[in-house]
Amino acid sequence: MKLTGAEIFIECLKREGVKTLFALPGGVVLKIFDMLHQQKDIEVVLTRHEQGAGHMAEGYAKATGKAGVCLVTSGPGMTNVITALADAYMDSVPLVCFSGQVPTNLIGNDAFQEADNVGLSRPCTKYNFLVKDVNELASTIKEAFYIATTGRPGPVLVDIPKDVSMDKAEFNYPNSVSIRGYNPTYEGNKWQVKQAAEAIMKSKKPILYVGGGVIFSGASKELIELAELTQIPVDMTLMGLGAFPGEHPLSLGMMGMHGTYQANMAVHYSDLVVAIGARFDDRVTGKVSEFCPYAKIIHIDIDPTSIRKNIHVDIPIVGDCKAVLRELNQILRATVNGEQKELRKAWWDQIREWQSAHPLSYQQEADGPIKPQQVIKRLYELTKDLDPIVSTDVGQHQMWAAQYFKMAKPNRWLTSGGLGTMGFGFPAAMGAQAAFPGRLVLCIAGDGSVQMNMQEMATAVVHKLPVKIIVLNNRFHGMVRQWQDLFYEGRYASSYLDTTPDFVKLADAYGAMGLRASKVSDLDNVLQEAIAAKGPVIVDVPTHPYENVYPMIPAGGCNHEMILDDPPELKLKQSGGAKVTPQDKDTILTA
Repeated sequence: MKLTGAEIFIECLKREGVKTLFALPGGVVLKIFDMLHQQKDIEVVLTRHEQGAGHMAEGYAKATGKAGVCLVTSGPGMTNVITALADAYMDSVPLVCFSGQVPTNLIGNDAFQEADNVGLSRPCTKYNFLVKDVNELASTIKEAFYIATTGRPGPVLVDIPKDVSMDKAEFNYPNSVSIRGYNPTYEGNKWQVKQAAEAIMKSKKPILYVGGGVIFSGASKELIELAELTQIPVDMTLMGLGAFPGEHPLSLGMMGMHGTYQANMAVHYSDLVVAIGARFDDRVTGKVSEFCPYAKIIHIDIDPTSIRKNIHVDIPIVGDCKAVLRELNQILRATVNGEQKELRKAWWDQIREWQSAHPLSYQQEADGPIKPQQVIKRLYELTKDLDPIVSTDVGQHQMWAAQYFKMAKPNRWLTSGGLGTMGFGFPAAMGAQAAFPGRLVLCIAGDGSVQMNMQEMATAVVHKLPVKIIVLNNRFHGMVRQWQDLFYEGRYASSYLDTTPDFVKLADAYGAMGLRASKVSDLDNVLQEAIAAKGPVIVDVPTHPYENVYPMIPAGGCNHEMILDDPPELKLKQSGGAKVTPQDKDTILTA
Protein backbone atom coordinates (compact mmCIF):
# COMPACT_ATOMS: atom_id res chain seq x y z
CA MET A 1 0.00 0.00 0.00
CA LYS A 2 1.37 3.38 -1.00
CA LEU A 3 1.50 6.28 1.46
CA THR A 4 1.67 10.02 0.88
CA GLY A 5 4.86 11.85 1.77
CA ALA A 6 3.07 13.30 4.80
CA GLU A 7 2.13 9.82 6.00
CA ILE A 8 5.67 8.57 5.38
CA PHE A 9 6.98 11.52 7.42
CA ILE A 10 4.84 10.51 10.41
CA GLU A 11 5.71 6.82 10.15
CA CYS A 12 9.41 7.68 10.07
CA LEU A 13 9.12 9.79 13.24
CA LYS A 14 7.34 6.91 14.97
CA ARG A 15 10.12 4.50 13.96
CA GLU A 16 12.64 6.93 15.48
CA GLY A 17 10.72 7.02 18.75
CA VAL A 18 9.71 10.66 18.45
CA LYS A 19 7.00 11.53 20.96
CA THR A 20 7.02 15.33 20.76
CA LEU A 21 7.23 17.66 17.77
CA PHE A 22 7.66 21.44 18.15
CA ALA A 23 6.04 23.09 15.19
CA LEU A 24 4.29 26.01 13.53
CA PRO A 25 2.25 25.49 10.33
CA GLY A 26 2.25 27.23 6.96
CA GLY A 27 0.99 26.71 3.45
CA VAL A 28 3.52 24.23 2.09
CA VAL A 29 3.38 21.94 5.15
CA LEU A 30 -0.40 21.84 5.57
CA LYS A 31 -0.61 18.27 4.30
CA ILE A 32 1.83 17.16 7.00
CA PHE A 33 -0.06 19.05 9.71
CA ASP A 34 -3.34 17.58 8.50
CA MET A 35 -1.96 14.06 8.92
CA LEU A 36 -0.47 14.95 12.31
CA HIS A 37 -3.92 16.13 13.37
CA GLN A 38 -5.34 12.68 12.60
CA GLN A 39 -2.90 10.66 14.73
CA LYS A 40 -2.31 10.41 18.49
CA ASP A 41 1.18 8.96 18.89
CA ILE A 42 3.13 12.20 18.43
CA GLU A 43 2.25 15.30 20.43
CA VAL A 44 2.44 18.50 18.41
CA VAL A 45 3.46 21.51 20.51
CA LEU A 46 2.23 24.55 18.59
CA THR A 47 4.74 27.33 19.23
CA ARG A 48 4.17 31.05 18.68
CA HIS A 49 7.42 31.57 16.76
CA GLU A 50 9.72 29.27 14.81
CA GLN A 51 12.76 30.33 16.83
CA GLY A 52 10.87 29.14 19.90
CA ALA A 53 10.24 25.79 18.19
CA GLY A 54 13.94 25.36 17.50
CA HIS A 55 15.01 26.22 21.04
CA MET A 56 12.35 23.90 22.48
CA ALA A 57 13.77 21.09 20.37
CA GLU A 58 17.22 21.98 21.73
CA GLY A 59 15.99 21.91 25.33
CA TYR A 60 14.31 18.56 24.71
CA ALA A 61 17.55 17.18 23.27
CA LYS A 62 19.77 18.48 26.06
CA ALA A 63 17.48 17.13 28.76
CA THR A 64 16.92 13.70 27.19
CA GLY A 65 20.11 13.09 25.21
CA LYS A 66 17.90 12.21 22.22
CA ALA A 67 17.34 14.21 19.05
CA GLY A 68 14.94 17.12 19.35
CA VAL A 69 12.59 17.58 16.40
CA CYS A 70 10.92 20.69 14.96
CA LEU A 71 8.84 21.44 11.87
CA VAL A 72 8.55 24.85 10.19
CA THR A 73 7.19 26.23 6.95
CA SER A 74 9.05 27.77 4.04
CA GLY A 75 10.42 31.31 3.69
CA PRO A 76 10.16 33.22 6.97
CA GLY A 77 9.46 29.98 8.83
CA MET A 78 12.89 28.80 7.83
CA THR A 79 14.67 32.12 8.38
CA ASN A 80 13.15 32.34 11.87
CA VAL A 81 14.52 28.94 12.93
CA ILE A 82 18.05 29.69 11.67
CA THR A 83 19.11 31.15 15.05
CA ALA A 84 18.19 27.91 16.82
CA LEU A 85 20.04 25.84 14.20
CA ALA A 86 23.15 27.99 14.60
CA ASP A 87 22.89 27.67 18.38
CA ALA A 88 22.57 23.88 18.17
CA TYR A 89 25.49 23.71 15.74
CA MET A 90 27.80 25.66 18.05
CA ASP A 91 26.84 23.58 21.10
CA SER A 92 26.71 20.17 19.36
CA VAL A 93 23.03 19.55 20.06
CA PRO A 94 21.33 16.65 18.21
CA LEU A 95 18.40 18.20 16.40
CA VAL A 96 16.43 17.34 13.25
CA CYS A 97 14.62 20.27 11.68
CA PHE A 98 12.06 19.71 8.93
CA SER A 99 11.30 22.70 6.72
CA GLY A 100 8.63 23.09 4.12
CA GLN A 101 9.56 24.15 0.61
CA VAL A 102 7.66 25.36 -2.45
CA PRO A 103 6.78 22.66 -5.01
CA THR A 104 9.78 21.27 -6.88
CA ASN A 105 8.68 22.80 -10.19
CA LEU A 106 8.72 26.28 -8.60
CA ILE A 107 12.10 26.05 -6.87
CA GLY A 108 14.28 28.85 -8.21
CA ASN A 109 11.32 30.87 -9.57
CA ASP A 110 11.03 33.24 -6.58
CA ALA A 111 7.70 31.68 -5.70
CA PHE A 112 5.66 32.95 -2.75
CA GLN A 113 7.54 32.31 0.52
CA GLU A 114 10.42 30.62 -1.28
CA ALA A 115 13.86 30.68 0.32
CA ASP A 116 17.01 28.70 -0.35
CA ASN A 117 16.65 26.60 2.79
CA VAL A 118 19.61 24.39 1.96
CA GLY A 119 21.82 27.39 1.24
CA LEU A 120 20.66 29.28 4.32
CA SER A 121 21.30 26.36 6.64
CA ARG A 122 24.57 25.11 5.14
CA PRO A 123 26.86 27.14 7.48
CA CYS A 124 24.92 26.22 10.62
CA THR A 125 23.99 22.56 10.24
CA LYS A 126 25.97 19.35 10.42
CA TYR A 127 24.28 18.28 7.18
CA ASN A 128 21.19 19.14 5.16
CA PHE A 129 18.95 17.51 2.57
CA LEU A 130 16.53 18.68 -0.11
CA VAL A 131 14.11 15.82 -0.87
CA LYS A 132 13.05 15.99 -4.52
CA ASP A 133 11.43 12.56 -4.78
CA VAL A 134 8.95 11.05 -2.34
CA ASN A 135 10.61 7.66 -2.89
CA GLU A 136 13.72 9.04 -1.13
CA LEU A 137 11.92 10.60 1.82
CA ALA A 138 12.06 7.67 4.25
CA SER A 139 15.75 6.90 3.67
CA THR A 140 16.60 10.60 3.94
CA ILE A 141 14.86 10.92 7.32
CA LYS A 142 16.66 7.80 8.57
CA GLU A 143 19.99 9.32 7.53
CA ALA A 144 19.08 12.66 9.13
CA PHE A 145 18.52 11.13 12.56
CA TYR A 146 21.64 9.00 12.23
CA ILE A 147 23.85 11.97 11.36
CA ALA A 148 22.32 14.20 14.05
CA THR A 149 22.91 11.72 16.87
CA THR A 150 26.19 10.01 15.99
CA GLY A 151 29.78 11.25 16.13
CA ARG A 152 29.82 14.84 17.30
CA PRO A 153 26.06 15.56 17.53
CA GLY A 154 24.52 18.47 15.66
CA PRO A 155 21.50 19.83 13.81
CA VAL A 156 20.40 18.35 10.48
CA LEU A 157 17.89 19.97 8.11
CA VAL A 158 15.46 18.06 5.87
CA ASP A 159 13.77 20.35 3.33
CA ILE A 160 10.48 18.89 2.01
CA PRO A 161 8.78 20.48 -1.02
CA LYS A 162 4.99 20.67 -0.96
CA ASP A 163 4.49 18.17 -3.79
CA VAL A 164 6.75 15.61 -2.08
CA SER A 165 4.50 15.68 0.99
CA MET A 166 1.48 14.96 -1.24
CA ASP A 167 2.92 12.42 -3.69
CA LYS A 168 2.68 8.70 -2.91
CA ALA A 169 5.27 5.94 -2.62
CA GLU A 170 5.79 2.54 -1.02
CA PHE A 171 6.96 2.91 2.55
CA ASN A 172 10.24 1.17 3.25
CA TYR A 173 12.18 2.31 6.30
CA PRO A 174 15.84 1.20 6.37
CA ASN A 175 17.05 -0.82 9.35
CA SER A 176 20.50 0.73 9.27
CA VAL A 177 22.51 3.49 7.65
CA SER A 178 25.81 3.31 5.81
CA ILE A 179 27.21 6.58 4.52
CA ARG A 180 30.45 6.51 2.59
CA GLY A 181 32.85 9.02 4.09
CA TYR A 182 30.99 9.30 7.41
CA ASN A 183 32.28 6.77 9.91
CA PRO A 184 32.81 8.32 13.36
CA THR A 185 35.62 6.85 15.44
CA TYR A 186 34.40 5.65 18.84
CA GLU A 187 37.32 3.63 20.23
CA GLY A 188 40.49 5.58 21.00
CA ASN A 189 43.88 4.52 19.71
CA LYS A 190 45.17 2.07 22.34
CA TRP A 191 48.76 3.31 22.17
CA GLN A 192 47.67 6.93 22.66
CA VAL A 193 45.37 5.98 25.55
CA LYS A 194 48.30 4.17 27.16
CA GLN A 195 50.45 7.28 26.67
CA ALA A 196 47.73 9.35 28.37
CA ALA A 197 47.66 6.96 31.33
CA GLU A 198 51.43 7.19 31.71
CA ALA A 199 51.32 11.00 31.58
CA ILE A 200 48.62 11.07 34.25
CA MET A 201 50.63 8.84 36.58
CA LYS A 202 53.76 10.98 36.21
CA SER A 203 52.06 14.38 36.63
CA LYS A 204 52.18 16.27 39.92
CA LYS A 205 49.82 19.13 39.04
CA PRO A 206 47.18 17.73 36.65
CA ILE A 207 43.73 19.09 35.87
CA LEU A 208 40.69 17.56 34.15
CA TYR A 209 39.19 20.08 31.72
CA VAL A 210 35.66 18.82 31.06
CA GLY A 211 33.29 19.97 28.31
CA GLY A 212 29.78 19.23 27.08
CA GLY A 213 30.97 16.24 25.06
CA VAL A 214 31.08 14.23 28.30
CA ILE A 215 27.35 14.84 28.78
CA PHE A 216 26.23 13.90 25.27
CA SER A 217 28.49 10.85 25.41
CA GLY A 218 26.88 9.73 28.67
CA ALA A 219 30.34 9.51 30.22
CA SER A 220 29.73 11.14 33.63
CA LYS A 221 30.11 7.85 35.52
CA GLU A 222 33.45 7.17 33.83
CA LEU A 223 34.59 10.75 34.50
CA ILE A 224 33.81 10.47 38.22
CA GLU A 225 35.70 7.18 38.36
CA LEU A 226 38.74 8.74 36.66
CA ALA A 227 38.79 11.75 38.99
CA GLU A 228 38.38 9.69 42.17
CA LEU A 229 40.87 7.07 41.04
CA THR A 230 43.58 9.65 40.34
CA GLN A 231 42.54 12.45 42.74
CA ILE A 232 42.75 14.99 39.91
CA PRO A 233 40.80 18.25 40.35
CA VAL A 234 38.00 18.89 37.85
CA ASP A 235 37.38 22.12 35.90
CA MET A 236 34.17 22.32 33.89
CA THR A 237 33.27 24.57 30.99
CA LEU A 238 29.91 26.34 30.86
CA MET A 239 28.59 23.50 28.69
CA GLY A 240 30.16 20.82 30.89
CA LEU A 241 28.37 21.77 34.12
CA GLY A 242 26.68 18.72 35.58
CA ALA A 243 29.08 16.28 33.93
CA PHE A 244 30.77 16.12 37.36
CA PRO A 245 28.91 16.82 40.63
CA GLY A 246 29.29 20.49 41.53
CA GLU A 247 29.58 19.82 45.27
CA HIS A 248 32.10 17.00 44.90
CA PRO A 249 35.32 17.76 46.83
CA LEU A 250 37.32 17.32 43.60
CA SER A 251 35.23 19.92 41.73
CA LEU A 252 36.74 23.38 41.23
CA GLY A 253 33.62 24.68 39.46
CA MET A 254 33.46 26.48 36.15
CA MET A 255 36.59 27.66 34.37
CA GLY A 256 36.96 30.43 31.81
CA MET A 257 36.02 34.11 31.51
CA HIS A 258 33.76 34.08 34.57
CA GLY A 259 35.05 30.89 36.12
CA THR A 260 36.14 30.50 39.72
CA TYR A 261 39.53 31.79 40.83
CA GLN A 262 40.77 28.32 41.78
CA ALA A 263 39.61 26.76 38.49
CA ASN A 264 41.43 29.32 36.36
CA MET A 265 44.58 29.37 38.47
CA ALA A 266 44.72 25.57 38.50
CA VAL A 267 44.49 25.25 34.75
CA HIS A 268 47.11 27.97 34.21
CA TYR A 269 49.69 26.49 36.58
CA SER A 270 49.02 22.80 35.86
CA ASP A 271 51.63 20.49 34.42
CA LEU A 272 49.07 18.28 32.64
CA VAL A 273 45.70 19.22 31.14
CA VAL A 274 43.37 16.35 30.26
CA ALA A 275 40.72 17.90 28.02
CA ILE A 276 37.66 15.67 27.64
CA GLY A 277 34.83 16.54 25.23
CA ALA A 278 35.84 20.20 25.05
CA ARG A 279 36.98 22.35 22.15
CA PHE A 280 39.34 24.98 23.64
CA ASP A 281 37.08 27.90 22.75
CA ASP A 282 38.21 31.48 23.36
CA ARG A 283 36.09 31.94 26.52
CA VAL A 284 38.13 29.17 28.14
CA THR A 285 41.61 29.68 26.74
CA GLY A 286 41.86 33.48 27.02
CA LYS A 287 45.12 34.53 25.38
CA VAL A 288 45.95 31.47 23.30
CA SER A 289 49.72 32.06 23.21
CA GLU A 290 49.90 31.88 27.02
CA PHE A 291 47.31 29.17 27.68
CA CYS A 292 48.66 26.52 30.09
CA PRO A 293 52.31 27.50 29.54
CA TYR A 294 53.71 24.77 31.83
CA ALA A 295 51.44 21.89 30.80
CA LYS A 296 51.45 18.91 28.52
CA ILE A 297 47.98 18.58 26.95
CA ILE A 298 45.89 15.46 26.32
CA HIS A 299 42.77 16.01 24.20
CA ILE A 300 39.99 13.42 24.00
CA ASP A 301 37.25 14.24 21.48
CA ILE A 302 35.12 12.40 18.94
CA ASP A 303 35.54 15.23 16.44
CA PRO A 304 39.02 15.06 14.87
CA THR A 305 38.66 18.59 13.47
CA SER A 306 38.47 19.99 17.03
CA ILE A 307 41.86 18.58 17.99
CA ARG A 308 44.74 21.02 17.46
CA LYS A 309 42.30 23.51 15.95
CA ASN A 310 43.04 26.21 18.54
CA ILE A 311 45.70 24.77 20.84
CA HIS A 312 48.70 22.50 20.30
CA VAL A 313 48.02 19.07 21.78
CA ASP A 314 50.71 16.61 22.89
CA ILE A 315 48.55 13.47 23.06
CA PRO A 316 45.52 13.57 20.71
CA ILE A 317 42.90 10.86 21.19
CA VAL A 318 40.05 10.71 18.68
CA GLY A 319 37.14 8.78 20.13
CA ASP A 320 33.93 8.80 22.11
CA CYS A 321 34.46 10.14 25.64
CA LYS A 322 32.71 7.19 27.28
CA ALA A 323 34.66 4.57 25.35
CA VAL A 324 38.03 6.29 25.81
CA LEU A 325 37.53 6.95 29.53
CA ARG A 326 36.47 3.36 30.08
CA GLU A 327 39.72 2.18 28.43
CA LEU A 328 41.79 4.76 30.33
CA ASN A 329 40.27 3.79 33.67
CA GLN A 330 40.96 0.13 33.00
CA ILE A 331 44.65 0.86 32.49
CA LEU A 332 44.84 3.13 35.54
CA ARG A 333 43.05 0.65 37.81
CA ALA A 334 45.74 -1.90 36.99
CA THR A 335 48.57 0.50 37.86
CA VAL A 336 47.36 3.29 40.15
CA ASN A 337 47.85 2.78 43.88
CA GLY A 338 47.54 4.82 47.04
CA GLU A 339 50.47 7.03 46.06
CA GLN A 340 48.26 9.20 43.84
CA LYS A 341 46.88 11.29 46.71
CA GLU A 342 50.30 11.67 48.31
CA LEU A 343 51.93 12.52 44.99
CA ARG A 344 49.55 15.46 44.54
CA LYS A 345 49.34 16.68 48.12
CA ALA A 346 51.34 19.84 47.40
CA TRP A 347 49.11 20.54 44.39
CA TRP A 348 45.95 20.25 46.45
CA ASP A 349 47.47 22.41 49.20
CA GLN A 350 48.04 25.11 46.60
CA ILE A 351 44.49 24.76 45.26
CA ARG A 352 43.04 25.07 48.76
CA GLU A 353 45.04 28.27 49.22
CA TRP A 354 43.52 29.70 46.05
CA GLN A 355 40.05 28.66 47.18
CA SER A 356 40.53 30.36 50.54
CA ALA A 357 42.09 33.50 49.07
CA HIS A 358 39.32 34.32 46.58
CA PRO A 359 36.11 32.33 47.02
CA LEU A 360 32.95 33.37 45.22
CA SER A 361 31.44 36.05 47.43
CA TYR A 362 29.01 38.94 47.62
CA GLN A 363 27.51 41.12 50.34
CA GLN A 364 23.77 41.05 50.85
CA GLU A 365 22.38 43.67 53.23
CA ALA A 366 19.16 42.65 54.94
CA ASP A 367 17.43 45.93 54.12
CA GLY A 368 19.31 46.67 50.89
CA PRO A 369 18.47 45.90 47.27
CA ILE A 370 18.40 42.21 46.38
CA LYS A 371 21.68 40.94 44.98
CA PRO A 372 21.25 38.59 42.02
CA GLN A 373 23.69 36.12 43.58
CA GLN A 374 21.38 35.86 46.58
CA VAL A 375 18.48 34.89 44.32
CA ILE A 376 20.47 32.09 42.68
CA LYS A 377 21.91 30.88 45.98
CA ARG A 378 18.51 30.64 47.66
CA LEU A 379 16.90 29.09 44.58
CA TYR A 380 19.62 26.43 44.62
CA GLU A 381 19.26 25.73 48.33
CA LEU A 382 15.46 25.49 48.08
CA THR A 383 15.42 23.15 45.07
CA LYS A 384 18.62 21.05 45.05
CA ASP A 385 16.90 18.08 46.68
CA LEU A 386 14.18 18.20 44.02
CA ASP A 387 16.65 17.41 41.19
CA PRO A 388 15.52 20.32 38.99
CA ILE A 389 16.34 20.98 35.36
CA VAL A 390 17.78 24.49 35.08
CA SER A 391 17.71 26.57 31.92
CA THR A 392 19.21 30.02 31.49
CA ASP A 393 19.14 32.85 29.05
CA VAL A 394 22.37 34.69 28.22
CA GLY A 395 24.04 37.45 30.20
CA GLN A 396 25.06 38.19 33.77
CA HIS A 397 22.33 35.99 35.22
CA GLN A 398 23.69 33.06 33.17
CA MET A 399 27.13 33.45 34.73
CA TRP A 400 25.76 33.81 38.27
CA ALA A 401 23.68 30.69 37.73
CA ALA A 402 26.76 28.83 36.51
CA GLN A 403 28.68 29.95 39.60
CA TYR A 404 26.09 29.46 42.34
CA PHE A 405 23.76 26.69 41.10
CA LYS A 406 25.90 23.58 41.57
CA MET A 407 24.58 20.96 39.17
CA ALA A 408 24.78 17.45 40.60
CA LYS A 409 23.95 15.41 37.50
CA PRO A 410 24.21 15.63 33.71
CA ASN A 411 21.36 16.72 31.42
CA ARG A 412 20.03 19.15 34.06
CA TRP A 413 21.81 22.27 32.76
CA LEU A 414 20.46 23.93 29.61
CA THR A 415 22.24 27.02 28.36
CA SER A 416 23.48 28.64 25.18
CA GLY A 417 27.27 28.58 25.15
CA GLY A 418 28.86 28.99 21.75
CA LEU A 419 26.35 31.33 20.12
CA GLY A 420 25.23 33.08 23.32
CA THR A 421 21.61 33.37 22.21
CA MET A 422 19.42 35.73 24.22
CA GLY A 423 15.90 34.30 24.23
CA PHE A 424 17.13 30.69 24.44
CA GLY A 425 16.26 29.99 28.07
CA PHE A 426 12.48 30.02 28.27
CA PRO A 427 11.70 27.90 25.18
CA ALA A 428 14.54 25.50 26.02
CA ALA A 429 13.01 25.04 29.48
CA MET A 430 9.67 24.33 27.84
CA GLY A 431 11.27 21.67 25.63
CA ALA A 432 12.69 19.97 28.72
CA GLN A 433 9.35 20.26 30.49
CA ALA A 434 7.59 18.63 27.53
CA ALA A 435 10.03 15.72 27.83
CA PHE A 436 9.58 15.44 31.61
CA PRO A 437 6.11 16.74 32.56
CA GLY A 438 6.47 15.79 36.22
CA ARG A 439 9.88 17.37 36.83
CA LEU A 440 10.65 20.81 38.26
CA VAL A 441 12.03 22.97 35.43
CA LEU A 442 13.49 26.39 36.26
CA CYS A 443 14.39 29.15 33.84
CA ILE A 444 16.79 31.78 35.17
CA ALA A 445 16.47 34.85 32.95
CA GLY A 446 17.23 38.53 32.67
CA ASP A 447 14.64 41.19 31.97
CA GLY A 448 16.29 41.87 28.60
CA SER A 449 16.69 38.36 27.23
CA VAL A 450 13.41 36.92 28.52
CA GLN A 451 11.46 39.37 26.36
CA MET A 452 13.00 37.99 23.19
CA ASN A 453 10.75 34.91 23.23
CA MET A 454 8.17 35.97 25.81
CA GLN A 455 5.38 35.10 23.37
CA GLU A 456 5.96 31.42 24.16
CA MET A 457 4.20 31.90 27.50
CA ALA A 458 1.01 31.33 25.49
CA THR A 459 2.44 27.96 24.40
CA ALA A 460 3.34 27.10 28.00
CA VAL A 461 -0.18 27.89 29.22
CA VAL A 462 -1.98 26.03 26.41
CA HIS A 463 0.20 22.93 26.66
CA LYS A 464 0.32 23.00 30.47
CA LEU A 465 4.10 23.28 30.73
CA PRO A 466 4.66 24.51 34.31
CA VAL A 467 8.05 26.19 33.81
CA LYS A 468 9.11 28.58 36.58
CA ILE A 469 10.82 31.70 35.19
CA ILE A 470 12.88 33.72 37.65
CA VAL A 471 13.61 37.13 36.13
CA LEU A 472 16.60 38.97 37.58
CA ASN A 473 15.31 42.41 36.73
CA ASN A 474 18.00 45.12 36.74
CA ARG A 475 16.57 47.25 33.89
CA PHE A 476 19.82 46.86 31.94
CA HIS A 477 21.36 44.56 29.41
CA GLY A 478 23.56 43.76 32.37
CA MET A 479 26.62 42.21 30.75
CA VAL A 480 26.78 45.03 28.21
CA ARG A 481 26.48 47.57 31.04
CA GLN A 482 29.26 45.81 32.96
CA TRP A 483 31.64 46.10 30.01
CA GLN A 484 30.64 49.74 29.48
CA ASP A 485 31.42 50.49 33.13
CA LEU A 486 34.78 48.70 33.02
CA PHE A 487 36.02 49.59 29.54
CA TYR A 488 33.89 52.46 28.14
CA GLU A 489 33.97 55.00 30.99
CA GLY A 490 30.39 54.27 32.05
CA ARG A 491 28.72 55.41 28.82
CA TYR A 492 25.57 53.30 28.67
CA ALA A 493 25.09 53.26 24.93
CA SER A 494 21.82 51.40 24.33
CA SER A 495 22.15 49.17 27.39
CA TYR A 496 19.64 50.85 29.72
CA LEU A 497 16.15 49.41 29.14
CA ASP A 498 14.35 52.33 30.83
CA THR A 499 10.86 50.80 30.62
CA THR A 500 10.33 47.12 31.20
CA PRO A 501 6.93 45.47 31.38
CA ASP A 502 5.24 44.67 34.64
CA PHE A 503 6.07 40.97 34.54
CA VAL A 504 3.38 40.11 37.09
CA LYS A 505 0.70 41.70 34.93
CA LEU A 506 2.23 40.16 31.82
CA ALA A 507 1.98 36.69 33.35
CA ASP A 508 -1.63 37.37 34.27
CA ALA A 509 -2.38 38.52 30.72
CA TYR A 510 -1.22 35.14 29.43
CA GLY A 511 -3.17 33.24 32.06
CA ALA A 512 -0.08 32.31 34.09
CA MET A 513 0.90 33.16 37.65
CA GLY A 514 2.94 36.28 38.33
CA LEU A 515 4.85 36.92 41.57
CA ARG A 516 7.27 39.58 42.74
CA ALA A 517 9.93 39.63 45.45
CA SER A 518 10.82 43.26 46.14
CA LYS A 519 12.67 42.76 49.44
CA VAL A 520 15.24 40.27 50.69
CA SER A 521 12.77 39.15 53.36
CA ASP A 522 10.20 38.28 50.65
CA LEU A 523 12.50 36.15 48.58
CA ASP A 524 12.18 32.70 50.15
CA ASN A 525 8.39 32.79 50.44
CA VAL A 526 7.94 33.96 46.85
CA LEU A 527 10.32 31.33 45.47
CA GLN A 528 8.63 28.58 47.47
CA GLU A 529 5.20 29.68 46.23
CA ALA A 530 6.45 29.56 42.64
CA ILE A 531 8.02 26.12 43.08
CA ALA A 532 4.77 24.75 44.53
CA ALA A 533 2.55 26.20 41.79
CA LYS A 534 0.94 23.76 39.33
CA GLY A 535 1.28 25.95 36.22
CA PRO A 536 3.80 28.29 34.60
CA VAL A 537 5.04 31.14 36.78
CA ILE A 538 6.99 34.37 36.27
CA VAL A 539 8.84 35.57 39.36
CA ASP A 540 9.96 39.18 38.99
CA VAL A 541 12.91 40.02 41.24
CA PRO A 542 14.11 43.66 41.01
CA THR A 543 17.86 43.44 41.63
CA HIS A 544 20.73 45.84 42.13
CA PRO A 545 21.35 47.42 38.69
CA TYR A 546 25.12 47.85 39.08
CA GLU A 547 26.10 44.43 40.41
CA ASN A 548 28.91 42.87 38.35
CA VAL A 549 30.00 39.30 37.69
CA TYR A 550 33.41 38.37 39.07
CA PRO A 551 35.92 36.84 38.58
CA MET A 552 36.32 38.17 35.06
CA ILE A 553 39.10 37.61 32.54
CA PRO A 554 39.20 40.70 30.30
CA ALA A 555 39.34 40.23 26.54
CA GLY A 556 42.85 39.23 25.50
CA GLY A 557 43.84 38.34 29.08
CA CYS A 558 45.30 35.12 30.43
CA ASN A 559 43.50 32.74 32.76
CA HIS A 560 45.48 33.87 35.79
CA GLU A 561 44.88 37.58 35.04
CA MET A 562 41.42 37.97 36.57
CA ILE A 563 39.55 41.07 37.65
CA LEU A 564 38.24 40.14 41.09
CA ASP A 565 36.33 43.22 42.22
CA ASP A 566 34.93 46.59 41.14
CA PRO A 567 37.37 49.48 40.87
CA PRO A 568 36.81 52.27 43.47
CA GLU A 569 34.72 54.50 41.19
CA LEU A 570 32.30 51.64 40.51
CA LYS A 571 32.06 50.80 44.20
CA LEU A 572 30.88 54.35 44.78
CA LYS A 573 28.12 53.84 42.22
CA GLN A 574 27.29 50.48 43.81
CA SER A 575 26.72 52.17 47.16
CA GLY A 576 24.13 54.46 45.56
CA GLY A 577 21.47 51.79 45.93
CA ALA A 578 19.18 50.02 43.50
CA LYS A 579 17.78 53.04 41.67
CA VAL A 580 19.25 54.46 38.51
CA THR A 581 20.23 58.01 39.48
CA PRO A 582 19.19 61.07 37.40
CA GLN A 583 22.84 61.61 36.51
CA ASP A 584 23.11 58.08 35.19
CA LYS A 585 19.94 58.51 33.19
CA ASP A 586 21.31 61.69 31.62
CA THR A 587 24.44 59.78 30.66
CA ILE A 588 22.31 57.01 29.22
CA LEU A 589 20.16 59.32 27.14
CA THR A 590 23.06 61.36 25.76
CA ALA A 591 25.54 58.50 25.19
